[in-house]
Amino acid sequence: MNAVLIGAVFYFRGRATSDITWEEFVRDYLNEGIVEKLEVEDKRFVRVITKPSARTSGVTFTIGSVESFERKLEAAQRRLGVDQHKFVPVIYHQDSVVSQLIGAFAPTLLFILGILYLQRRMSSAAGSGGGVGGIFGAGKSRAKFITPEMVNVKFADVAGMDEAKEEIMEFVNFLKNPKMYKDLGAKIPKGALLTGPPGTGKTLLAKATAGEAGVPFLSTSGSEFQEMFVGVGPSRVRDLFKLAKENAPCIIFIDEIDAIGKARSKNVRMGGNDERENTLNQILVEMDGFDSSAEGVVVLAGTNRADVLDPALLRPGRFGTIPFLLSPSLSPSPSPPYPPFYHQTGLSPLTSRICLGASRSSRFICGK
Repeated sequence: MNAVLIGAVFYFRGRATSDITWEEFVRDYLNEGIVEKLEVEDKRFVRVITKPSARTSGVTFTIGSVESFERKLEAAQRRLGVDQHKFVPVIYHQDSVVSQLIGAFAPTLLFILGILYLQRRMSSAAGSGGGVGGIFGAGKSRAKFITPEMVNVKFADVAGMDEAKEEIMEFVNFLKNPKMYKDLGAKIPKGALLTGPPGTGKTLLAKATAGEAGVPFLSTSGSEFQEMFVGVGPSRVRDLFKLAKENAPCIIFIDEIDAIGKARSKNVRMGGNDERENTLNQILVEMDGFDSSAEGVVVLAGTNRADVLDPALLRPGRFGTIPFLLSPSLSPSPSPPYPPFYHQTGLSPLTSRICLGASRSSRFICGK
C-alpha cells in the first residue's frame, strides 16, 4: 500500500511538474546554445537535455500542442541564425496504453486505496471481535465468546453472597434441566440484574453462574453498543442475541448496562435520533418482545447504578431478579432494596415465584 502511494507521488511529480516557461527556455538555454536535444513526452511535456559542458541540468516545460511547439521552436532558431541542418533534434516518446490508463484512473484509484487504508486502520483500532471489521462490520457484536472449558470459576470460589447465589441458582437449574420447569408450569425469568457497589464481585458471580451451568458465555459491556454510526447499537444487540440463540443454552453477560439502560427521556427531541434509546429498545424487544424466542438464553447484567435504569428493564420477564451484592461478610447480607419479581403486582409473577421455590426443594406442588 505504501509503495503504491509513494510510486504514484513520484509519477505525478515527474509528469505534472513544469520547471520553466517557454520564454525562460529560449532565453536561458536556446540562446546560450547549451541544448543538446529535446524529448517530447506524451505530447504535453518537453524535457531539455543539456550538453555535458553546461553547468545546469535538464529541465522540463509544458506545451499546448506539438504543432505549435514545432513552429515556435523553428522560428526561435531561425531568429538566432541557426542553420537548418543544425537545429536542435526533437525526440518524441509516446506512452503505452497501460501508462495512459494509469494516468487517467490514478486519482480515482488513489482515492479508493486511501479509503480502504483508513477502513483497515479503523478496523484494527476497533478490534477483531464480531467477524468482519471496520465500517462494513460495525453492526457485528463485539461480545467475547467463552466456551465452558474456559470457565473454571464455581460458586464455591465466590465468598459470601448466599442470597444472591440462591437467586442465581434458579438460572443454573433451568439451563441444566429446563424440562422440569416446563412441567411445573413455571416461567423462568429472562435475566438477572447484579447490582451493588463497585468491587463486590458482580462479574465474578456471572462467571461462576456460567461455570456451574456448563454452558457458553457471551461477555460484553454496555459501552460496546455505542458507536458514531447510526443504527450500530441495535444491530449489535440483534447480532448478540442471534449468536446466543445459535449456541443455546447460553448466558449473556452485559457489564455496566447503565451505559445504555438509563431511563428514557420524556422530552421530545425535534429532529434528533437518540442512539442509546434505540439500543435500549432493541434489548427490551429481544428479551421479552412480541417475537422473542430466546429459549435457553439467560441474560445477566451488572451495574452499580440501578437507580438510573429504565423501569421497563426491571419488570418481570426481563430483569425480574435483582440480587443486591455487598462485600462478603460472616453474617448474611441484608435484604435487597429491589425485591425480586415484585416490581409489578400480578398473579403471574407470584405464581411463577412459587413454582420456582418448589423446584428448589424438588416439591412438585404446582400444576399448569
